[in-house]
Amino acid sequence: MKKLLSLIFVTALVPFCAHAIDTAVAVAASAEAKTAVVTTYAERLDRGKQIAGAVCLACHGLNGYSPISANPNIAGMPSEYIAKQLELYKSGKRVNAIMQGMSANLTPADMRALGDYYFAQRGTTAAIARDKALAERGQQIWRVGIAEAKVPACAGCHGASGLGIPSSYPRLAGQWPEYTHAQLKNYIAGTRANTQMQTIATRMKESDLLAVSEYIAGMRTK
Repeated sequence: MKKLLSLIFVTALVPFCAHAIDTAVAVAASAEAKTAVVTTYAERLDRGKQIAGAVCLACHGLNGYSPISANPNIAGMPSEYIAKQLELYKSGKRVNAIMQGMSANLTPADMRALGDYYFAQRGTTAAIARDKALAERGQQIWRVGIAEAKVPACAGCHGASGLGIPSSYPRLAGQWPEYTHAQLKNYIAGTRANTQMQTIATRMKESDLLAVSEYIAGMRTK
């Protein structure tokens, strides 16, 4: 039933996403003129909020907390990381039809503004850990890795608190477990390219993938 409701919700969002792409084109049409004077941090936040409200709202929410688990929470994500991912979508190096459409008309200044805006958002994620035993196993993997499988600790790259490292590694704390698990599976399948993550994910059992995803969902930071 839960999966059916999620599917219905995702299907219902498709028209909104299509509309958002059309809106993105209109918003970005005057981007050069607007971003030419966007120089201060406050101006970037204002510009980022404007774009978020017109382009990103349907899938990621205005405050960066996605209403459904199929789309990632991006509130508090390192600004540089968000800008980098948007650049990858625009260039086609990271493939996602919706995100490629959304980023097509964004300028580098727009991407930076969105990064600054979403990094500044602080709220409460709806993602939670539901299985205590699974989360405890995930915590162990997060902190020390899996020695026998040569899997390093997740904290080594994403930080002890899951806040990520600017430009290189995303914030994971409070992420939807379904989304995290799906991305790990994408690394294994090769549909999401990242040599480091592909190597790590392929060494993990399915139960390990689920455990890490569960633990991440329950992580909370300020």
